[in-house]
Amino acid sequence: MAVTAVAPVAWGSNYYVTHEFLPAGHPLYGALFRALPAGLLLLAVHRRLPTGAWWWRSLVLGTLDVGAFFVLIYVAAQLLPTSVAATVMATSPVVMMLFAWLVLSVPPRGRQLLGAALGIAGVGLMLLTGAVAADPRGVAASVAAMVMSSYGYVLTKKWGDGVDVLSLTAWQLIAGALVLLPVAAVAETPPRLDGPAVLGFAYVTMVATALAFAAWFAGLRHLDAGTVGLVGLLNPVTGVLLGTAVATETLSTRQLIGLALVIAGILVPHAGRRGSRSYDRRRGETVAETGLPHHRAVRRG
Repeated sequence: MAVTAVAPVAWGSNYYVTHEFLPAGHPLYGALFRALPAGLLLLAVHRRLPTGAWWWRSLVLGTLDVGAFFVLIYVAAQLLPTSVAATVMATSPVVMMLFAWLVLSVPPRGRQLLGAALGIAGVGLMLLTGAVAADPRGVAASVAAMVMSSYGYVLTKKWGDGVDVLSLTAWQLIAGALVLLPVAAVAETPPRLDGPAVLGFAYVTMVATALAFAAWFAGLRHLDAGTVGLVGLLNPVTGVLLGTAVATETLSTRQLIGLALVIAGILVPHAGRRGSRSYDRRRGETVAETGLPHHRAVRRG
């Protein structure tokens, strides 16, 4: 969970870096400059090309998780207040649980659903400050982005066994960038980059994309989809905390309550499970040492 949390924390910091250092008015090229260098960097670190079905799988996952996702997020950002868009995205844990049920045959647990409800309520308290205008087109784009990425993450978990995390991440980022390239070429002109913008893109590429996506997909490798989705609630929380710290402001009581609810939502599904994990670990060791299920090993011993 700690490794997985690197991803939403890095993505949350991306809000500030993008706003302060990256050129405005070039979201598509910004997404392209973010995804392609990160993918190439990871590919250079672990030199492995897709084989067989992974050529089309990389394109599918890259479109869902990177290419189309970035475009839809851009549309939502243009049409919706940040608070509304972030709150819509906060519903992704529930959607990931439903997709995990449909695709992986892993039904959501009651504690996970409770955690998701607490987390969504917490994000709403932190971000929604009153009556805000919600353009239906922006809501549709935000919902589509959330659903597509959630489905992509579950597919990544289903297909990812047998492929190392760095290669899996690199292939998706490069494929997503290739999907973005023609859209950016038609819709925008390339931005001019000054020194701060170059440093900003360096951070976005290496930390908020290469490192973050690798951590996220590593989490999907070792945790169930519902747990990963709940950890993702740290994304808007990081954005709020960083923005407040930079502005040297204090959180309101409403925001503090929302923060507490988000943290509770992440932790509730794991409360009281230490003993069961310990038992599962001991049972795994028994099976590994004897080749027999735990109850048979005990009787034999």
